[in-house]
Amino acid sequence: MNKEYDIIVVGAGHAGCEAAAAAANLGSSTLLITMNMDTIAQMSCNPAMGGVAKGQIVREIDALGGYSGIISDKSAIQFKMLNRSKGPAMWSPRTQNDRMLFSKEWRLALENTKNLDFWQDMVVGLLEENGSCVGVETQIGVQFKAKAVVLTNGTFLNGLIHIGEKKFGGGRAGARPSVGLTEQLHNFGFESGRMKTGTPPRVDGRSLDYTKFEEQPGDENPSCFSYKIQNKLTKQRSCHISYTNQNVHDVLQTGFEKSPMFTGRIQGLGPRYCPSIEDKIVRFSERDRHQLFIEPEGWDTCEIYLNGFSTSLPEEVQDKAMKLIPGFENARMFRPGYAIEYDFFQPTQLHNTLETKVLENLYFAGQINGTTGYEEAAGQGLIAGVNAHLKLNEKDPFVLKRDQAYIGVLIDDLVTKGTTEPYRMFTSRAEYRILLRQDNADIRLTEIGFNLGLVDQERMDMVNIKRDNIAAIIKDFDKTSLVPDEVNAYLTEQKSSPLKQKVKASSVITRPNIDIKDLVNYSPKLSTSLSNHSEEEIESAEILMKYDGYIRREKEVAEKIMRLENIKIYDDINYASLSSLSAEAVDKLSKVRPKTIGQASRISGISPSDISVLMVFMGR
Repeated sequence: MNKEYDIIVVGAGHAGCEAAAAAANLGSSTLLITMNMDTIAQMSCNPAMGGVAKGQIVREIDALGGYSGIISDKSAIQFKMLNRSKGPAMWSPRTQNDRMLFSKEWRLALENTKNLDFWQDMVVGLLEENGSCVGVETQIGVQFKAKAVVLTNGTFLNGLIHIGEKKFGGGRAGARPSVGLTEQLHNFGFESGRMKTGTPPRVDGRSLDYTKFEEQPGDENPSCFSYKIQNKLTKQRSCHISYTNQNVHDVLQTGFEKSPMFTGRIQGLGPRYCPSIEDKIVRFSERDRHQLFIEPEGWDTCEIYLNGFSTSLPEEVQDKAMKLIPGFENARMFRPGYAIEYDFFQPTQLHNTLETKVLENLYFAGQINGTTGYEEAAGQGLIAGVNAHLKLNEKDPFVLKRDQAYIGVLIDDLVTKGTTEPYRMFTSRAEYRILLRQDNADIRLTEIGFNLGLVDQERMDMVNIKRDNIAAIIKDFDKTSLVPDEVNAYLTEQKSSPLKQKVKASSVITRPNIDIKDLVNYSPKLSTSLSNHSEEEIESAEILMKYDGYIRREKEVAEKIMRLENIKIYDDINYASLSSLSAEAVDKLSKVRPKTIGQASRISGISPSDISVLMVFMGR
């Protein structure tokens, strides 16, 4: 207890676990403090990882040497690649997970990580010396010294749970809130706000009538998240779909007068894209039904997560309305849904390393920054843990750019623009999403993880072999010609124009509706070539050939825009002294303190003329 650590991580949710693992694996002596050792990496909301844009983040974490992908695969009960009917930039992997197994696997992984210690307690204060964070104090009065601290408090900071007219302190159901830290951070000069999120009832699956649901099985040939350990499922559990109806809506509306959301008792900002069921009824009053996903919580448990039915209405209203859903007539509730309010800190108070601007060597990651979602939190945790280690060792900071990773988009959005609602990643937020696909996260980022020290040589060799194999497939297609008499029947079947002469296979594969696995059947040479490669390599090669023009054009755009990222802005610049800047620009630039012209250009309210003024001032 008298040991001084390099890094202390407060909170063992998804952000805290990745931060602690990254810092310890890089060689920093690390202490992970959590209020409950039995709920490490608890899936407080739905038992799933990934999804649209989120799945890309999990694969990026894995490529950089983080644990989330491996843990998700080890605890998966179903795998699906979402958006297969759309372009590859939209394909997003998702797992349904065993909630208890997910937490267990994370704890085992952390316990087997060198340089990592644990302490169960609540952190109630930070230790500060000369404007720098030097440790923490816990509820029982123990002080731990450290060179850097990472706060990943999730929804626990002054957490307040609402069910109807009832409210009580809590970080999530069955867990007490964290108190004291927000007030101290205010005294240091931080600005905070309130946000809210919600969760649906949990139900006894034995009481449901599955004959009234639509089954949603996993993929026939399931893949996995991790590029390192191919832990593919051999059996899966299905999810199911049902729908609300007007009778359900009518019963829910009887509780609106006691709804904490409608009566104003909840002041926090809620997620616009993930509304509660009562919010859906009001906002989308023209709809007579809303889709619900019946998601199993694990391999062996009968507990069901009713996705799409998030609510904070009185429990008796929840129960009565739920029993009017087809298949739920005899449903037994394990626990009601609830809303939770908690403190967050506007992320414009952070550098892009996630170190705070107010207090040196203090880092924020996860929901404390106004984000929502396990994946967004985990990505931030990894970046914070890495940067804390790098700074202590006087190394250059680690910052991912917007054209390198969704994690780069996430953090740049947060520190540059801030957020007015719980921030969730979407593919639409990434302007270079054709480059940031789920299939190439390892090729994009593994070398970066290797250079940091989070990825070993064996893993790096695997990526190099994959890259070479993809290039070999493309080369074979560039060299091989297809004969009209052999391939025209297939082309006609796919409603594609027949060939009039020999054409390179790389040209034919770019046509709509032409599938690489079907096309090679008409070329013995290509068929033999592909037999030596994995499905992942073949799929990546097909994407690169089909979308070559789009990819090259997006790279060119990224290179042009990223030139602005190379123009650094002086740290001590006095924006008020630049008389040609607009008043709004002076205010926002002074608050955000962007590091580059590129970052300044993305701040809301900064005009092209403001950027021109900065460029002139910088001598450009």
